[in-house]
Amino acid sequence: MDYSYESDHTKFMRDFIEKNPQMQEKRLAARSIWWDKKLNKEEQKQFKESKVPMKPYVYFGG
Repeated sequence: MDYSYESDHTKFMRDFIEKNPQMQEKRLAARSIWWDKKLNKEEQKQFKESKVPMKPYVYFGG
């Protein structure tokens, strides 16, 4: 089996990052805004406990 295939998108991204090395730093900075967060276990527990159960069928009011 030939594992040397690269999609056009992969080739584009490799070329783009090679030509713009500063994008790696920007990507990591943007990722840290949304994803790399420390979770507060107590806060998570409060969110879970305060959750209101959804009604069985939401399309008809009753």
